Amino acid sequence: MPLLGSAAMLLSFDVEASAIEEHDRWHTHEHLPERLSIPGFRRGTRWLASAGGPRYMVLYEVESLATLTSAAYLERLNNPTPWTTRMMPHYMGMNRGLCSVVGSSGFGQGSAAALIRFTPQADQAALLTGWLLDEVLLAIPKATGLGSAHLLQGAQQAPMTNEQRIRGADLGVDSALIVTGYDSISVGSCVTSLCAESGLAARGARQVSAATYQWSYSLDSAEIRA
Repeated sequence: MPLLGSAAMLLSFDVEASAIEEHDRWHTHEHLPERLSIPGFRRGTRWLASAGGPRYMVLYEVESLATLTSAAYLERLNNPTPWTTRMMPHYMGMNRGLCSVVGSSGFGQGSAAALIRFTPQADQAALLTGWLLDEVLLAIPKATGLGSAHLLQGAQQAPMTNEQRIRGADLGVDSALIVTGYDSISVGSCVTSLCAESGLAARGARQVSAATYQWSYSLDSAEIRA
């Protein structure tokens, strides 16, 4: 599968306008290298909203859920660097999900992406997941302009840490579908179809929200080791 691991951490958030330039510099030159040096972290990717929001989507691909509660990771969260400590108060509306990768199809990663978040209705959750795995995720990589699709499900609560105390309590993630492609119009059309009444909602998804993004920056743990 294209995601590098069986779990992922999905973040979506805004940053105060006055701090955006410094945030992107910090996130590129300190934060991503720090996170990708933690055992079990495989790849981190930052995306910028092109329609909808929040402004940022960040996806960390990790070996397993255990990576996200490991002593090495929690040590970093509880001992933020001076630059991290300065940046945390500028965060707004953080959603942070420690997720299982329920399904992942296609290869590679396009320059355009969509994030669709939703909550399955309890009595239809199995049918909704089956439809997404057996039809949607298999069809997306074959469509013109698209490349890969990933179904994530929130699996555990993120523990409170010093980083989170500085920026305020994070909200979680229930379920999310990430679609990437090489053509932003095709990605947008896919989102429109899935978010129509005949799409996710008709199969038991509630609280459906969507935004589209453009690739900003990625870092792979192999680069850190090299």
